Amino acid sequence: MSSSAAQRRELQKAELRAELVAAAHALVREEGYEGLTIRKLATRVGYAPMSVYSYFADKQEILMALAEDAFADLARRMRQNQPEDPVEAMRAALSEYAEFGLGNPNEYRTVFMTEKLKHPPEETFDEMERENPAFQIIIERVHACLAAGVLKGDARAIATALWTVAHGSVSLLITFPFYPFGDPKAYVMRMGDLAMAGLAASETPPLTDEPGKCPG
Repeated sequence: MSSSAAQRRELQKAELRAELVAAAHALVREEGYEGLTIRKLATRVGYAPMSVYSYFADKQEILMALAEDAFADLARRMRQNQPEDPVEAMRAALSEYAEFGLGNPNEYRTVFMTEKLKHPPEETFDEMERENPAFQIIIERVHACLAAGVLKGDARAIATALWTVAHGSVSLLITFPFYPFGDPKAYVMRMGDLAMAGLAASETPPLTDEPGKCPG
């Protein structure tokens, strides 16, 4: 096979994979986790189920692809909202996260609240983080706060703490909509401000002394 033919074949594969991921997003938004099946996905794009299996071995691999795509979309939104003040830049990132999750509850529940049973083989957590553009933006903004003297300690630990607060707040709002949280986005921002104040009060140590590694 010539190089140009191989390139066309790879481009076609990438386009079909992107089409499958887009269709999976649509299914999840409309029907939630239960609506995402290989058969429904195949029907949605007009292909035989076996064609889908050539791109994704199972539902877990589709979930991982959806997570990667969702983080990329979130990163684009964060990049477009970046005030110069480091604290306001961090709050802007939190605001985008809140809007992303609260605006797409079915997708958020499926992508971010479903247990991922498999990890990419032989990939460390550091590598996974480097491939997550949204988390990298949080890390960058943490470093800006560290440089400004607003925060002290380990950047990864601080970023993880802030992600924990944002994810926990959005998850509660989605799963307990009857609880009197007040305005949903204002609640997420309030929790973020409390987290920032707590982190600013003392130096944050690393999460662990051991390098993170995904189980094989």
